[in-house]
Amino acid sequence: MDLKKEITKLENVHLMKPEKVFTMYLNTDPSDPDQQGGEWKIHLKNGLNNFEHYLQEDGDSDEKRNYWAVKEKVDNYVKENEQNFAKSLVIIASADETVWFAERFQMPVETAFYWEEQPVVDQLKKMYEEFPKTGVVLTQKDNIKLIDAELGQVKDTKLYELDVDTEDWKLHQGPHAAGASMGSGGPKQSKSDQYNERFEANRYRWYKSVAPKLDKQAKELGWERIIMVGDKEEIDDLRDNMNKEADKVVNKNLLDHEEMKVIDQVVYED
Repeated sequence: MDLKKEITKLENVHLMKPEKVFTMYLNTDPSDPDQQGGEWKIHLKNGLNNFEHYLQEDGDSDEKRNYWAVKEKVDNYVKENEQNFAKSLVIIASADETVWFAERFQMPVETAFYWEEQPVVDQLKKMYEEFPKTGVVLTQKDNIKLIDAELGQVKDTKLYELDVDTEDWKLHQGPHAAGASMGSGGPKQSKSDQYNERFEANRYRWYKSVAPKLDKQAKELGWERIIMVGDKEEIDDLRDNMNKEADKVVNKNLLDHEEMKVIDQVVYED
């Protein structure tokens, strides 16, 4: 999903009565102290019922039918997906189905409900401003991991691994668990002192050779923000040779850590 494009599409929606757009921001964050008992279900029920009661008193019959149609779609979506909820749920919908946006996010929202002629996208915009398309570049000697993330979610991971014999950086797609090849105890580390000396002597040249590959990935993935994580000297070498500027630098060794834990540490923590 390209949220930026979705927001633009939603901003161009203008309906006329009795057609209206339902917008819902629902906090479903299980780590929120106010959500420990699944209180979001109560907030959802109350939010939906409030509009229904209002329309029963003041709405015309066509508008009531439209709202009931939307309410049924929202109820069905929640029942089908509640086992997979994360921190928030956003639904924007119209009765005629010309508008349907339903996404679960790893970012918090303030619970709010709207029934208006236009979608209310303020919180979507805020989420995108806080977490645009982001690349996290993690270094650990002869391994460089890329995490492609957006809106608090990991979209993809890639690993560049240096073959010190051929001096080529090999690209591996997808998540990688810590292991022998991750610079922390494989066969090539059995002579660690000798290996470390060779790596340090060639590090700048080797990082210079991989820098264009990282720039290419950043461009292709459309990163609007880059965070570099790793040993200070390694990060300095990469920054010297990359065209893309780092927006944030974190001098921690996190390459072996699970990707979402990395995101939590380097994006949300100062």
